[in-house]
Amino acid sequence: MSGPDARRKLASPTLAMLPRVSDGLAFLYIDIARVEQTETGVCAVIEPEEDRVYRTYLPTASLACVLLGPGTSITQRALSTFMRHGTSVIAVGSGGVRCYGALQPTDRTTDWLERQVKAWSDPAARLDVARRMYELRFGEDIAPGTPLESMRGTEGQRMKALYRAMAQRQKLRPFKRSYDPLDWSAQDPVNVALSAASSAFYGIAHAVISHLGCSPALGFIHTGKQHSLVYDIADLYKAEVTVPLAFSLAHSGNPDAEARRRLREDFRLYRRLPQIVRDLQWLLDPERPDREEREEEEEPVQLVDLWDPELGSVRGGTNYGDEVT
Repeated sequence: MSGPDARRKLASPTLAMLPRVSDGLAFLYIDIARVEQTETGVCAVIEPEEDRVYRTYLPTASLACVLLGPGTSITQRALSTFMRHGTSVIAVGSGGVRCYGALQPTDRTTDWLERQVKAWSDPAARLDVARRMYELRFGEDIAPGTPLESMRGTEGQRMKALYRAMAQRQKLRPFKRSYDPLDWSAQDPVNVALSAASSAFYGIAHAVISHLGCSPALGFIHTGKQHSLVYDIADLYKAEVTVPLAFSLAHSGNPDAEARRRLREDFRLYRRLPQIVRDLQWLLDPERPDREEREEEEEPVQLVDLWDPELGSVRGGTNYGDEVT
């Protein structure tokens, strides 16, 4: 085989080539560009002047998620490549803030989704998951039976203290969190950076949730939104990552872009993706030994199973007519 067909075949991923989400380069934000598939890969195309075209090829196999900002378009072939590589594609607003919707691969096991639904649908189990989330935020154990209202109040006090300490460190006036999407340019640098970093973190959390096959809509602390679990997971690292990062950019001239760049570097240096995978798995299944990073192995594509109330799962794609008596 030679020519374009051979190049396309070589560019197509196999199951053995697909990386785990923890091996990814976190996220990539793109705006004012056309994302398209060529014979050798996916590239972002810009045309700054007439008769001048620039193409930047994207490391599709190494991206956990792609944030598509204003002025972008994407071809069906490029989108299919992202899906085959397990990359979530998310439509966001200007500067990477506000998430409008997401597409994620469908070839995921339902094992972790079933654990999530089981815990979410049982009030006692849901409270246990919420308690473990606050334990991760506080960095300390919380006694079983502690009212959720008490945990929320403690979290609120700690965040106020953190904002106050960060403002004093940067010699700023007392900080107040505010976000007006209709007047983005009027926000102070800290609020701009915090919104941009949070939105990017939402994209990463969404990618991890989708990779494990969970539902981003079924949150344990947040509720009522399609991204409730995304907010739950991102909030686990707010005090450790996004808030200090935002305050460090209090005097930046371009806080939104700088926040995304530094957040990406933080994920690379501290391997945040494996940490998020481990934490989410521990939240849903705290009995897993040693909280080791053990992502689900990719399995050959197979037909969906059938549910049976007595047998559990039975093989799909099988005619059971002969078994009817």
